[in-house]
Amino acid sequence: MNLISVIVTTYNWPAALNLCLESLFVQNDNNFEIIIADDGSVLANLNLTQSFCTKSPVPIQYVHHDDRGFRAGTIRNKAVAVSKGEYLLFIDGDCVLRPDFITTHRQLAMSGCFVPGNRVLLSQAFTREIIEKHISLHQKTLGYFIALWLQNKINRISAFIRLPLGPLRKLQPQKWEKAMTCNLAIWRRDFFRVNGFDELFEGWGFEDSDLVIRLIHAGIKRKEGRFAVPVLHLWHPHNDKSKQDVNYQRLLKRLNNQDFILAKKGVSQYLE
Repeated sequence: MNLISVIVTTYNWPAALNLCLESLFVQNDNNFEIIIADDGSVLANLNLTQSFCTKSPVPIQYVHHDDRGFRAGTIRNKAVAVSKGEYLLFIDGDCVLRPDFITTHRQLAMSGCFVPGNRVLLSQAFTREIIEKHISLHQKTLGYFIALWLQNKINRISAFIRLPLGPLRKLQPQKWEKAMTCNLAIWRRDFFRVNGFDELFEGWGFEDSDLVIRLIHAGIKRKEGRFAVPVLHLWHPHNDKSKQDVNYQRLLKRLNNQDFILAKKGVSQYLE
């Protein structure tokens, strides 16, 4: 594998995106590009976040569309359409990465597999402290995170355990639950094989689960990324979940239809 495309989704939170990008800028493996997928930030935040790009040591692009509600799948499709990597790594712009994040994802990559990592959730108060003091979490040691866990500032410490696991990582090849785009790696060819995210999923909820289910229907297997590639996820308020039930019912229909693979309104519309 050569170039990895890191797709970073953001919306009106420059302070969080800055922390995320700073952790990307100091990765041990720099054979990657960054595509920022902005789901409609206002002009002031857009200008500020675009200014962060000037600091990037790796190729970086910025993709933005107007704010018409939560359309994360749509902006991710647009970002993938301009990317160049053969491997896609989706993260959220409110996640901080350890310096070996890209390196480890590259080691986990396997033909015919997608790799979901897991996350460590920060408390609301600690997130506020991180933002106000601009604490560089990506530079902290395991001992620092153990102390945070003992103070209930993060929800778990087990995610920091690094286990090789080997064949055990492929024990649940058709498990779609808890595979989220805050930390998800997919081969570019597999993403296009299912036509990317289905933009019928508007509003918060299940656009990432739908993608994973269709990958599984296409014969792409899950390879577990837990105990290898955690992200540190800043606390944020819940998104508007008014369309959650509609999205979930659509998801269930597709889950039970093994032949449903291609997104009805997917990435293909942005390709020449």
